[in-house]
Amino acid sequence: MICSRCPTRIAFLRREAPVNVALHLLRQAWFPIWHSCSTVIHHVRICIIQSCYIPWRGFFDLVSRCDEYVVYDSAQYVKGHWHNRNRIKTANGIKWLTIPVVTSGRLGQRIDEVEIGKPWAEQHWESLRLAYRNAPFFEQYSPTLKGWYERAGKQTRLTDVNAIFLKGIIELMGFKIRMVSDAAYPKQGDRMERLLSIAQAAGADRYLSGPSAQAYFDEAVFKAAGITPEWMSYAGYPEYPQLHGDFQHAVTVLDLLFNVGADASRYLGSAA
Repeated sequence: MICSRCPTRIAFLRREAPVNVALHLLRQAWFPIWHSCSTVIHHVRICIIQSCYIPWRGFFDLVSRCDEYVVYDSAQYVKGHWHNRNRIKTANGIKWLTIPVVTSGRLGQRIDEVEIGKPWAEQHWESLRLAYRNAPFFEQYSPTLKGWYERAGKQTRLTDVNAIFLKGIIELMGFKIRMVSDAAYPKQGDRMERLLSIAQAAGADRYLSGPSAQAYFDEAVFKAAGITPEWMSYAGYPEYPQLHGDFQHAVTVLDLLFNVGADASRYLGSAA
């Protein structure tokens, strides 16, 4: 292979020197330069985030930037968080869709231990159908979404419900991401040690996280291990056509899919 830095010198060697001498000189003098030209550094970026129910577009913007998404459901379940609920737009305003879960007497339970309390899937699907049946791409996606809800309604654990929607939406949006449970990695140490051990086991040299994690995250620990922490910004997201009045950012990504279809990825990231 000829490096773009040295075509003149290689031509001279071919024209003036014996073949064996030319080859020797090429190996000794020019191979390091060719090697530096042809070497491609591939960074491996990872995110380690608890599962959420049909999250907003910012969640998928973050994971789409990574090579691997580790579902961190050994973390503690937080009541009132996004683990089991999200918002949709309706003709009557914002509506919460909340999966009923068992929390009584289970303070401190992990997300992957949380059980479903009662049937919920049919009601959620009907709420979505009524809210988005007039959206441009509802008919295109409704068979797929209805199938997800039928499967999700048969699950007994919240983590399995969320996995159905997270995997499905990632595939639907065409993101090439490896999604894996944190249970696939060794459990060790406190929270920071656990995150670091997962990133190291995954072979990552970049760690992408949402801005809220900066409150507890120790960047020095990751940097010392050769892993660069990166922080997601959700500022500047463009608006897109929505039903039901004034634009709302903080709604499920399904709102985006039903309204713009395959163009959804155009509305991830800053409008700047």
